[in-house]
Amino acid sequence: MKLSFTFASLPLFLATYVSADTGNAFYGDPPDDHHPWAIHDRNRPQPPRVEPGTFSSQEKPGTPPSDAIVLFDGTEASLAKWCSDKDPSKPTGWVVVDGTFQCKPGAGYVRTKEEWADCQLHVEWSAPSKVEGSSQGRGNSGVFPMGQGVEVQVLDNYNNPTYADGFAGSVYGINPPAANVLRAPGEWQVYDIVFRRPIYKDGKEVDGGYVTVFVNGVLTQDHTPIEGGGGHMGRSKPHPFAEKGPLKLQDHGNPVRYRNIWYRPLGARSVEGGTNGYLTTEATMAKRKEIATDIRTAAAKLQGDALMFQLMESLTYENDPATLAKVQPMLDAAVAALTGTPKDKIESKKGEVNALKRAVEYLGKCKVLPNDHAAKAAMESIIKANGWDKK
Repeated sequence: MKLSFTFASLPLFLATYVSADTGNAFYGDPPDDHHPWAIHDRNRPQPPRVEPGTFSSQEKPGTPPSDAIVLFDGTEASLAKWCSDKDPSKPTGWVVVDGTFQCKPGAGYVRTKEEWADCQLHVEWSAPSKVEGSSQGRGNSGVFPMGQGVEVQVLDNYNNPTYADGFAGSVYGINPPAANVLRAPGEWQVYDIVFRRPIYKDGKEVDGGYVTVFVNGVLTQDHTPIEGGGGHMGRSKPHPFAEKGPLKLQDHGNPVRYRNIWYRPLGARSVEGGTNGYLTTEATMAKRKEIATDIRTAAAKLQGDALMFQLMESLTYENDPATLAKVQPMLDAAVAALTGTPKDKIESKKGEVNALKRAVEYLGKCKVLPNDHAAKAAMESIIKANGWDKK
């Protein structure tokens, strides 16, 4: 049996609960121990609007998305966001040349004054067009998200072999890039990096952290484990990272240029009690309680059946005895009103009957009401008596 009704056919007090735009109440599979929202949940927050940036060309850097935090935009003023890594109280020794941030060999690593953790990071770099040196001695630098030792290698590997886990686009000392997709020396290379730091709880690792890297639009690191950070010659071991850290760029003795550096902070992961995807049971139940509380707060402004339906919706997130006690007499009254409707007027109540049946069935699915609740049986009786189950 398939029952259906349209948004337009419902009375005003029910219209709020069936939205053609953001979804319907009592619809998809309900919340569970690891998902605070139902499938197709209308209460799940809408994605924020972010204006996309433009793509870079060799002649001109692109623009960042609207929510990005810009670290270098080609101006001298950008230098105020950077400092010497060796002595953060001192300005960087690197220089701005023709709108690019250029490593001054011997000046040392540079770092941002600002610190953050998980992020989407965009960096563009260019090795000297005059080819000098070989292997690790040619166009060498590095990008260190959070400055914790994890290095996404910068190196001119255009017709320049080196050890695989030190290639451009490698997680240095840990994993080679999946492909060598560098452009020629002097041309701009584009790195897009997703960085996730290790997460520890009570001294135990719950997520070792990972790096995903696109080089010139090609995936070169696919969710690569950090393994403690990597490094030169020595194998690193997993360990906790600081809560936040700066972006560092390496001075390896080559005048590598950078431009168009920006990042976007990323939200918490499920292991941290975040609100995305598959969550811990503790985080899920806390979020479900929060959603239920918000719905009940909004319900306080309503009356009659509108109040009943909104309180019923809150019960799908949190089986609160006090709320259920309020709903039960409202439900009994709604059933009495519908079953007492004269036959010549019952057709106008079809939407309400179907909506109430669906809500009661859904609460049964959520184990809030018994599956054989009297309200469900009463609505099924009305549906069958009027032949709505055959249409």
